[in-house]
Amino acid sequence: MTDLGTRMSLFSIFVTALLPILAIGAVGFALGRVRDVDPEPLNTVTVYVLAPVLVFYSLATTELAGETLATITAGVVVYHVAMLLVAGGVARLAGVSEPLLGALVLVAAFPNSGNYGIPVSSFAFGDTGRSTAVVYLAVQSVLIYTLGVYIAGRGTDRDDGAPGWRVGLERIVRIPLVYAVVAALAARWLGVVPPTSVPAMETLRLVGDSSIPMMLLILGIQLAGADLGSTLSEVGVVAALKTVVAPAVAVGVALVAGFGDPTVARTFVLESAMPAAVTPLILVAEFGDATGTGSATSLGEFVSAAVFVTTLLSVPALSVLIYLLNHGFVV
Repeated sequence: MTDLGTRMSLFSIFVTALLPILAIGAVGFALGRVRDVDPEPLNTVTVYVLAPVLVFYSLATTELAGETLATITAGVVVYHVAMLLVAGGVARLAGVSEPLLGALVLVAAFPNSGNYGIPVSSFAFGDTGRSTAVVYLAVQSVLIYTLGVYIAGRGTDRDDGAPGWRVGLERIVRIPLVYAVVAALAARWLGVVPPTSVPAMETLRLVGDSSIPMMLLILGIQLAGADLGSTLSEVGVVAALKTVVAPAVAVGVALVAGFGDPTVARTFVLESAMPAAVTPLILVAEFGDATGTGSATSLGEFVSAAVFVTTLLSVPALSVLIYLLNHGFVV
């Protein structure tokens, strides 16, 4: 392909897969700048209603085989464990110490597979991409409230005396996404999933689809509230891990896992290459040591800046990655 053809292809990918996402996110960002919007109620509706419905409908109606679902689950677990180890090793070599070390590992290891990943995967790879992204998000949600809570708290107890591991388990029990996954898999196993044309399933589809623009609006509002300040100089390690190391690790996992369906493998890599998730900010605030990073920058500011910077960098990075994936240059 000529250089002009490559540029046109990259531009087409940007317009079709990323521009719609950025446009909705930009609306949320602008709203967050001009109005004092609290994203917490919107996030609550998404986490407890919209996202679980999306997960249930997508998993119940997906054409992905049970073996593929199991492979995706194993791949997500292996990828996150690998990234936690790699990020921790790189951070220590760079001289990063606690409490910044835990925050850095969290933002480097956990991609924004929901608010950003599901819409991008859906636009890039269609229904299969969306179904794969939903499974990815469900597995990651469990991991982030187990491994994530442990890393954020580093084994410290809460003020009420509850150990960190128990707090993590309590969080998992309250995650509706987990129950949505169980219900969908049970319905598939029992063969009681209604046809998608019946009113009940149409309603579920409508509610689930509404979660995608809502996720993007929330992401924009959250980024609008990011306090960058002096933190930009401290997120270089995270940016390198997210844009270079994470996709490479994901490709290695995908090649070893052997997903069978190329679209599933490509979506897995794309999801893993997403920018930093916002959830680590919540974990750091609730479970971490809030004393700071060892500089004038607070942990909250560091995580916010990491999310903001990696999201900006993801626009060109994901455009190139989707091009490479579509042309079979990666998996």
